[in-house]
Amino acid sequence: MILARKIQTVAFDRPGGERCAQSKGRPIDLDHLSEQTFGDRALCEEVLRLFCTQIQQTSSALKNASAKERHFLAHAVKGSARGVGAMELADMAARLENDCANDEALNDLFAEIERVREFCASILR
Repeated sequence: MILARKIQTVAFDRPGGERCAQSKGRPIDLDHLSEQTFGDRALCEEVLRLFCTQIQQTSSALKNASAKERHFLAHAVKGSARGVGAMELADMAARLENDCANDEALNDLFAEIERVREFCASILR
């Protein structure tokens, strides 16, 4: 088990090379994601692809959503984001979920979605 944990950390800690930031400082905590995907790199990549598709679709839907729809969309993003380790995105989604009429919270969520998508694109090449 200790050896598996060490390999997992090596594999996911710096996916962009030695100049890449540590896992906890990035939009997605890859250590958390690795735990969720049992250290399976292919599964990790597939989960990230699905997550990116979901947040892109949600971002599009949020643009014309009512306050009630914003609540449910933000709730869905919050849960998915926590599952993959995108904790800052989850926190921003929770903020919008709790205050659906807050346009600043919506814009912050859009910005974080884009940051997460760019991060995922950089490691899924």
